[in-house]
Amino acid sequence: MKNILLLLLLLGILFVSSGQTYEQQTLIPAMEKYLAAKPLEGLLSYVHIPYYGTLVSIEERGYFAFIEFLLRKGAHLFMFGAVAIAVVVLLPKPSFWLAFAITVGLAFLDEFHQSLTGGRTPTGQDVLLDSIGAFLALSLWKLFMKIKHRPRHTEKAVQHR
Repeated sequence: MKNILLLLLLLGILFVSSGQTYEQQTLIPAMEKYLAAKPLEGLLSYVHIPYYGTLVSIEERGYFAFIEFLLRKGAHLFMFGAVAIAVVVLLPKPSFWLAFAITVGLAFLDEFHQSLTGGRTPTGQDVLLDSIGAFLALSLWKLFMKIKHRPRHTEKAVQHR
């Protein structure tokens, strides 16, 4: 029961988030207040990320918009990774690929929902990020399950006379 509630909570967060305009979601005013010293600006100025036909960088967007971009794209990875784990544990017989496919389907639905929101642009690149987040989380889950269920070997000391 708690697993289904977790999945519903995650999907609810995604639904509300993809239904908000950029202006409703922006973190820039808070970052301008709390990150006024622009920590790591020098280091981050070397980072250029290809996205949606452009190179996203501090130079191209400015410090705060670039940090917000990183946070938003990181949220895609994290949220859809969490959704994938919630899905896989709900399956009667846990299946990596079925959970992955369901999560990617949910990512497409999320982008479609976003397309209905003014001022938002749904992109295939976000679905790709969501898919990567799901794949990484499911890979870690699979590794964890292998470690958790590996046979335990007890070695008896061999005594030599």
